[in-house]
Amino acid sequence: MTTTAAPESRAFEADVAKLLRLLVHSVYSDRDVFLRELISNAADACEKLRYEAIATPALLGDDPKPKITIAIDADQRRLTVEDNGFGMDHDDLVASLGTIANSGTRAFMERVAAAKADAAEGDSAQLIGQFGVGFYSAFMVADRVDVISRRAGTDQAWIWSSDGQGSYTVAPIAAAEAPSRGTRIVLHLLEDAKTYLERYQLERIIKARSGHIPVAIALIDKPGGEAAEVGSGAALWTRPKAEITAEQYTDFYRSFAGQFDEPLLTIHTRAEGRHEYTMLLFVPGTKPFDLFDPDRKGRIKLYVKRVLITDDAELAPRYLRFVRGLVDSADLPLNVSREMIQDSPVFTAIKKGVASRILSEIEKLAKSDAAAYDTLWTAFGAVIKEGLYEDFERRPQLLELARFKTTASGAEWRTLKDYVAALKPNQTAIYYLVGEDPARIANSPHLEGFRARGIEVLLLSDPVDSFWASAGLDYEGKPFKSVTHGAAELDLIPPLETPPAPDTAAGEAVTRLIAFAKDALGDLVSDVRASDRLTTSAVCLVAPESGMDRQLERLLASAGRLPGGSKPVLEINPRHAVVTALAARSDDDKEVRDDAVRLLFDEARILDGEPPADAQAFAERLGRMLTRGLA
Repeated sequence: MTTTAAPESRAFEADVAKLLRLLVHSVYSDRDVFLRELISNAADACEKLRYEAIATPALLGDDPKPKITIAIDADQRRLTVEDNGFGMDHDDLVASLGTIANSGTRAFMERVAAAKADAAEGDSAQLIGQFGVGFYSAFMVADRVDVISRRAGTDQAWIWSSDGQGSYTVAPIAAAEAPSRGTRIVLHLLEDAKTYLERYQLERIIKARSGHIPVAIALIDKPGGEAAEVGSGAALWTRPKAEITAEQYTDFYRSFAGQFDEPLLTIHTRAEGRHEYTMLLFVPGTKPFDLFDPDRKGRIKLYVKRVLITDDAELAPRYLRFVRGLVDSADLPLNVSREMIQDSPVFTAIKKGVASRILSEIEKLAKSDAAAYDTLWTAFGAVIKEGLYEDFERRPQLLELARFKTTASGAEWRTLKDYVAALKPNQTAIYYLVGEDPARIANSPHLEGFRARGIEVLLLSDPVDSFWASAGLDYEGKPFKSVTHGAAELDLIPPLETPPAPDTAAGEAVTRLIAFAKDALGDLVSDVRASDRLTTSAVCLVAPESGMDRQLERLLASAGRLPGGSKPVLEINPRHAVVTALAARSDDDKEVRDDAVRLLFDEARILDGEPPADAQAFAERLGRMLTRGLA
């Protein structure tokens, strides 16, 4: 090939270099994935051109029909994948092929890096088939790759070339040796990849893995040969559902969404009436790696009359951002900007319809296949619960979909309907406990009085739980109430076992101890009181009635959104042995009492997941108490 200037040599970005080393040395058995990835990229380039040509029709020139051509040259051991799409210039080649911009590919690298060293090679080979690693997968079958491209509307063509060993070159190339528009990828195949020069092998791969591509695919089996169509270019979502197999849906999902798993739920439907649009959506079987990206963007692509408008349209509420797929509208205008489309009343109506359909299909799954729904909720429940805080209109529907671990559920999920059906007589609220660590909250002292009365408590360990649970919601008229907020109000529900009769004298002594503790702790607490929620622990901290839940307060404080929180209430178990022994000591023994009360306060903080208020003072008090006890 003739370059018109000296090639410019560059090193790959570090992550790309690692990825290429992995791919070059991989013994991954199902290398067919490389062809799917290159065809998918070519189709994207054709779709990009279709969109840009709406505003600039001249970009199409005399070649308006998008196509992908795959050519075999067995004598030279070369395989070529060419498209007449938008193409790339010098900067595009460097940005697209020299760095990792795809979050799925970067996630792939992070997962490989996290693998144990002694198992990394075998695990990596398996991972290659799970992630769409895009263009770089070509190096599984080729020892050199040339990319010749000309961006639509420009005269200069460029060649990018690399052997996958850590660097690449970019140079201008003579116009006669480049496509008039689009990209030609030439793979110089490895000796053990010669099977990809066999026509029947390529036809099999194309039909199995890329039959859904909305661009016609042609195959040329020898230099100078005739092109034969092997892919019709009929978009999968435009075909009747009865004609599409489960395998075709799965392959489309994997290629289109960049996922590696089986979809848990497939939604393929056409809306007709006031607005016409087709949706082909998938609920993944596992968590996508970008599920908790801070921008919380959706990943549903928007097409208008089969023209790709944007690949991250906000077509569903952000709490449904795990859904992958596309919506193709017949009503939205093509000759306006993406921003204007997404501000239009038609788009708003479609968005509402899409959200309703997704939730409707999820409801059906919950009723028809409990095991599959448990899988869905385990993967995406933490995201769906964001809607309880954000989506007032659909809140009742989302409460029905919600599943919870509780003090009565063991390893199973419980619905709110289950919870309400098991309410104790005189129980007027749905009780919950929020925390970061499921094991810690399951063993929290705040639960003791509720367990003693057989009252079920929701155990909430997702960050969003602090927000929706304290937003004033109710279910079937029963408000949600934190077990760490305000008084427990358990007097109307009798314990499962009759407690011993209170000792009047001991009770008076504890009352005096509580008064002493209030004075000793001062501004560290808003109150000290006897607890009816504790049965085996000595103390716990709760939020005052006028304050917010303690976990929510901690979250806001850590985010810098709450400069000063409320003072907690220290609750003391009047029946605990330490408390009764301390209460029985002489009122004159103030130093011991003061140390003990402050140690109990720090004990409550530790049980609540917080460090002592003053670590040095805590150690000194503990030392004094141990010395007295051992003397």
